[in-house]
Amino acid sequence: MKKYIQEQKDWIDKEVYKRIEELTEEGRLRDAIMYSMEAGGKRLRPLLMKATFDSFSSEKPVYISAAVALEMVHTYSLIHDDLPAMDDDDLRRGQKTNHKEFDEATAILAGDSLLTMSFEMITADAHLTSDQKVFIVQQLSAAAGPKGMVSGQMWDMQHEDLETDVETLKTIHLNKTGRLIAFSIVTGGYLAGLQENSLKKLREAGAAVGLIFQIQDDILDVTGDKEKLGKPVGSDESNKKSTYPKLLGLEGAKQEKQKYEKTVESILRELEAEGTPVAELISYMSQREY
Repeated sequence: MKKYIQEQKDWIDKEVYKRIEELTEEGRLRDAIMYSMEAGGKRLRPLLMKATFDSFSSEKPVYISAAVALEMVHTYSLIHDDLPAMDDDDLRRGQKTNHKEFDEATAILAGDSLLTMSFEMITADAHLTSDQKVFIVQQLSAAAGPKGMVSGQMWDMQHEDLETDVETLKTIHLNKTGRLIAFSIVTGGYLAGLQENSLKKLREAGAAVGLIFQIQDDILDVTGDKEKLGKPVGSDESNKKSTYPKLLGLEGAKQEKQKYEKTVESILRELEAEGTPVAELISYMSQREY
């Protein structure tokens, strides 16, 4: 699976950089955009889209612009989350955050550029039908917007200094992390030709995968390796963030993750997708070390 991920990550990187060069002009703004896009991201969201498509279709891929757009939206969110007005982080993936490397105004504009380029790219893709373009734009804007990722960030900021229970934490992460991950899986299935009843199941699986991803993140903040993580172990605790290990204990967090793993396994079994690329990738994400 590591070899598969690296191979697929290479083509995603290539496509991302190619699209940025096509859609931007040389200069400081492009430099800021590329700085964050080249910052060592795992590319798991576009990988999930591709793996889902490959699990249900052997047709020629039509997901490339959607996968690249998804990674752009994800990166825009990280640039903005790191700003002093939000999480006020100096480091991301072991290097200076965008506003520390450039400045706040440039970082804001780099994020804005990534968000708007994502929709420009989807709507200009000649390999997608009009219906496919509408579906992808509607789903992505909903996943990233005020009832999705943006809502999750707002909830996160509002509960920063408050005692948080597990249900509130779940709501935050279903929106902040889960909605884009669910989008990646559902869109891969949609472009592979799955019908609405199957897409509904994939949406449920995607939400569970988002929670698995976040819980594993929280666990790694307690048990992980600083060099692999690219940040100090225990940073969540030192920043007084609510996490699953903090609320449930380390073993309780692992049990919570297992609950969602069983949900995903059950859904993939219903869809006859056991042992497929998406099943193996989700399993890998659940056990990842960084």
